[in-house]
Amino acid sequence: MLEYFVTAAPIGSVVVIAEDNTVLRHIYMTARAPDRARAWIARLHPDARYAPRLLPGFQKQLRDYFAGKPVRFDVDIDLGNVSEFRRKVLTACAQLDYGQTATYGELARRIGKPLASRAVGAALGQNRLPLVIPCHRVVGCNGSLGGFSAEQGIAVKRWLLDLEAGKRRATL
Repeated sequence: MLEYFVTAAPIGSVVVIAEDNTVLRHIYMTARAPDRARAWIARLHPDARYAPRLLPGFQKQLRDYFAGKPVRFDVDIDLGNVSEFRRKVLTACAQLDYGQTATYGELARRIGKPLASRAVGAALGQNRLPLVIPCHRVVGCNGSLGGFSAEQGIAVKRWLLDLEAGKRRATL
């Protein structure tokens, strides 16, 4: 059974969808306020049930993260239906620590595909679990931000990087 919760964040709302109250399936970062995000997700995932107390430990980790505390998310994730290459990219990205960045090329080298930086970017562009798989920490070799899957795109990526660098005052 799919369930979800919505939490307020300084960048809008974060919607988390999980299966069987244990495994993360999707994280959405939206500019919508929590009540509007809840209505939006109900239309997008009509098979999911609203469960405000879902994954309480993970909800605390999210609050801590947005309060500017270094967090390594501890939650089971679903990487089903992804290619072996994409799984390697997502796994390597998940190993990036809070406040640490890497380039697309560095990630490509880490997975043994040194010429695959564009493919790494494409794989990260399909990341269903931002924050937990912190694709916002991956940047271009020239320092450019590349892209980001949140509704507000690169602005959220910059905000998250600034938060982790201590340059952003975290408020909820």
